[in-house]
Amino acid sequence: MRYLLYLLPLVIFCGAGVAFWWALDSGRDPSRLPSALIDRPAPEFALPPIAGIDTPGLSSGDLATGEVTLVNVFASWCVPCRAEHPILVRLNQEEGIRLVGINYQDKPEDAVRFLDDLTNPYSRIGADPEGRTSLDWGLTGVPETFVIDGTGRIRYRHVGPIHPSEVESMILPAVEEARK
Repeated sequence: MRYLLYLLPLVIFCGAGVAFWWALDSGRDPSRLPSALIDRPAPEFALPPIAGIDTPGLSSGDLATGEVTLVNVFASWCVPCRAEHPILVRLNQEEGIRLVGINYQDKPEDAVRFLDDLTNPYSRIGADPEGRTSLDWGLTGVPETFVIDGTGRIRYRHVGPIHPSEVESMILPAVEEARK
């Protein structure tokens, strides 16, 4: 019995090692986190515009337009948001994809400066200073991007910044699928 007590730390260590190895080597893509909202209507919300910018606010009614829409949750203080921003501009300007934004827990003056510095590709932006609406979307961090079909249903969720290689392999196929 005493020998079993000596083996207990080894068994716990081995179990933790197997769990850690599985998490790292399971082939799972962390940007493809499951979401209970997939294939469901976008949450009901109505967000005001960012003060100091001419872009209108955003509500759930703005998403059921018959057109596929990317909803990007961003913040000026988010370094990955800055890194993915040129990709969002490209998707909007070159691919013609409608893009709207939710500005997450940001000061209006910082958000305006961010968009002035990098270009504003959003046709609508809702200010979410408390982050409550973003939580309704199941936000785990910024940036996150959702593909919304023409009826306002969430079809795809991308966690983290969109890398250039993911445009062709993930984002554009999700947009095409949402158009069907």
